[in-house]
Amino acid sequence: MTLRDKTLHLCTCNGTMPLDAEALARALELTGPLPLRTQLCQKELAALTGEGDALVACTQEATLFREAAAEAGKTHPLSFVNIREAAGWSVDARAATPKIAALLAAAALPEPEPVPRVTFQSEGQLLIVGPADAALQWADALQAQLGVTVLITGRAAGRELPLERTYPVYSGKLGRLAGWLGAFEAEWAQENPIDLEVCTRCTACIKACPEHAIDWSFQIDLDRCRDHRRCVAACGAIGAIDFDRRDGSRSERFDLVLDLDRTPYFRIHQPPQGYWRPGADVAAQALAVTEIAAAVGTFEKPKFFNYKASICAHSRSGQPGCDLCIDVCSTAAIRADGDHIVVEPHLCMGCGACTTVCPSGALTYAYPPVPDVGATVRTLLATYRAAGGRDACLLFHDEAGRELILQLGRRGKGLPARVIPVELHHMASAGIDVWLGALAYGASEVVVLATGVEAPQYAEAIARQMGFAEAIVGGLGYQGTHLHLLRASDYAALEAVVWALVPALAVRTPAAFHWLADKRATVTLAVEHLLAQAPMPQSVIALAPGAPFGTIAVDRDACTMCLACVGACPEGAILDHPQAERPELRFIETRCVQCGLCASTCPEDAITLEPRLLLTAAAREPRLLNEAAIFSCIRCGKPLGTEKMVGNMLARLAGHSMFAAPGALDRLKMCADCRVIDMMQKEIPTGQGTA
Repeated sequence: MTLRDKTLHLCTCNGTMPLDAEALARALELTGPLPLRTQLCQKELAALTGEGDALVACTQEATLFREAAAEAGKTHPLSFVNIREAAGWSVDARAATPKIAALLAAAALPEPEPVPRVTFQSEGQLLIVGPADAALQWADALQAQLGVTVLITGRAAGRELPLERTYPVYSGKLGRLAGWLGAFEAEWAQENPIDLEVCTRCTACIKACPEHAIDWSFQIDLDRCRDHRRCVAACGAIGAIDFDRRDGSRSERFDLVLDLDRTPYFRIHQPPQGYWRPGADVAAQALAVTEIAAAVGTFEKPKFFNYKASICAHSRSGQPGCDLCIDVCSTAAIRADGDHIVVEPHLCMGCGACTTVCPSGALTYAYPPVPDVGATVRTLLATYRAAGGRDACLLFHDEAGRELILQLGRRGKGLPARVIPVELHHMASAGIDVWLGALAYGASEVVVLATGVEAPQYAEAIARQMGFAEAIVGGLGYQGTHLHLLRASDYAALEAVVWALVPALAVRTPAAFHWLADKRATVTLAVEHLLAQAPMPQSVIALAPGAPFGTIAVDRDACTMCLACVGACPEGAILDHPQAERPELRFIETRCVQCGLCASTCPEDAITLEPRLLLTAAAREPRLLNEAAIFSCIRCGKPLGTEKMVGNMLARLAGHSMFAAPGALDRLKMCADCRVIDMMQKEIPTGQGTA
């Protein structure tokens, strides 16, 4: 679907935007004049009641527009796009017609295909962990709505337990908490001698204690206790008090967790859904409780990723390879699982950083997938260019970045006319394939906005990946800085950095290829297009360590041609002879992801990584790294191994006592059958001098 299939509603917002209707119609290839409204959300609201799909160039009043359309019986969908803060409210507004046309054209694209969903089921079983005062206060407030359990941590002195036992109350220390909304597993250890769930709160222990170490919290102040055990005697057959308890561990399942401890259990940047950690702040606690009360029922979220285990370079046969996704994940959703990884979709929050750092493309982002992002970028840049725009700069941002852009449009200078915002679910979800693809489509620069709300490792990972991409573009002779990570926590900081951007050299002719779900295939297409128009093409571009492209160097003197590296390579970059006729070690550079599995597997430490990008046809062809002569059985001539491997074995065993007998060492030069024959012919007793 395009704009020709929709009714376009433009409004100057009470004359505050200098919109050029004729220029927009030409750029969008629309027939007839485009009607311009000035008060679409007020006196001209009735214009939205027409038939057909409609695109409204206003997001501020989206709720009002939907309500008005519903009241008028309009059944066709409304979609919305922001051209005000993104373009019209800028000191550059009169030059922003190409950008406005681009935003309108991209907004008319079809919605991405739906992705699989991840389901959560919560029945409202809530665990409240924390100091007695706050924990019991919120338990009293929530017990009518939820199934509440309280775990009091620290000293409970001075806080009287509820007069009626309407919900379980425990005391102790939370030892383990794992899971997500609807599926938490909690384990804790009771640290106080009094078990609150067994205690009848009869007060006999309080009256019996001479040191007054027990109060109405029914917990013993162990600093005051003199261990005379009168409380134990007073408790009697109830058995709630036990100073020598051995079974103090407890475990239960919960749907929700409210953690009121000053030091929360989950200290990762983004804890699991269903877990709140407001700490001691009363206002934050109240907000959390409001959200908790609504967290009952069935909930869904997208499954943000796809995983292809066959090309995952995490590990092989216990040897370490790539851990980049595990290291960058801020939700602890990714863990090692033998030679591969496991991504728990219930814990994944959709940041996409794992897909950005994945060198092989085993992890790919699905919300939306890269081909859909490519369609948006292609439409934006093609429309912008057709409308006369130059030096397009794409500004990738997420919801937090959108808020800064809105504030910049309302309070500051707005965005420059050449800076086109592109919203992603998360700023870390686009990587080197998207950036290089955008440059191949004709963008002058690609900018990623980090607002500081994201996990700190995300910005670091993006900066590193951008360094690799910038080295490639710069190595091809494209002048200027093409990739930027902008760090801005407020609109003033964003204004300062975005207006300081300087256009970089772009391709003369934009690419026409479509982005693929295969990350490395998209990168290859982008690099080939950039190379075809490169001002100063090179055959080899040096890259920093950790780059996802490169070659390997094999020390031929050390290599025994055991071919362990062939089996270890998950990408098929290292090969042996295709017909296995002779020992050969061959290498296809375009397949190498520099995971290091070959180097860690090599028993001779004969392999080193060399990050680079080879731009000749040789990168796609098998290249001989090493070969070896065959050593044949000295009796029958059957191939036995490589000369170097057999020679190393003979050298190591020459002085061993087991091979001191005449002819014993020669049997190592024979195949298994010939060894037996030689032993029988020479009548060597079993176990003497055999190999």
